[in-house]
Amino acid sequence: MQIRIYGDDILRKKCKPIAKIGDEEREILDQMVKKMRESGGVGLAACQVGLNRQLLVVDLANKALKLANPKICKRVGKQVIEEGCLSLPQIQVKVKRSKKIKLEALDEHNQQISIDAEDLLAIVLQHEIDHLHGKMIIDYLPWYKKIKAIKALKEYRRRMRGK
Repeated sequence: MQIRIYGDDILRKKCKPIAKIGDEEREILDQMVKKMRESGGVGLAACQVGLNRQLLVVDLANKALKLANPKICKRVGKQVIEEGCLSLPQIQVKVKRSKKIKLEALDEHNQQISIDAEDLLAIVLQHEIDHLHGKMIIDYLPWYKKIKAIKALKEYRRRMRGK
C-alpha cells in the first residue's frame, strides 16, 4: 500500500459503497491501519491507498476504528482547527467543521453501528469521510492560497523524485 499524493485521480473520485464486510475487507482495513501508523497519521481513507471503496480507519489513543460506508446523520456546533493530510504532505489548512457528529457505518464485523463523536474524533471522521466523497482539505482554501499550496506540492513531488 502506497499513500497517494494530491494529483492522483483516485483522490477525486466518490468511493463505491461496500455491500458487506468480509475477510478481504478486514484484511484491507488491517493493512490500512498499519500504513496509517507507519506514516504517522491518525486517519486514512481507502482512496488514499488507491482503493475505490468506502472504507476508512481512525486511530486515536492506539485504538483503531475501522468503518465502511460511514454516513453523518447529525451535526452540532462548529470548530476550526488546522489540519494536515497524508495525501497533502507539508500542507496545513484551517478547516471549519462540526464540533459534534453522529454517524452510522458498518464496523469490521459487518454490524451496523452508530457513533457519537466530538472534538478531535469528530474532526478526523469528517476529514476521512470527505476523502470518500473526493474532497480534500485543500478545497477549503481560497483560490489564491490554493494556488500557492499546489505550487508547494509540485515542488515537494519534484524533490521526492530526485531522491
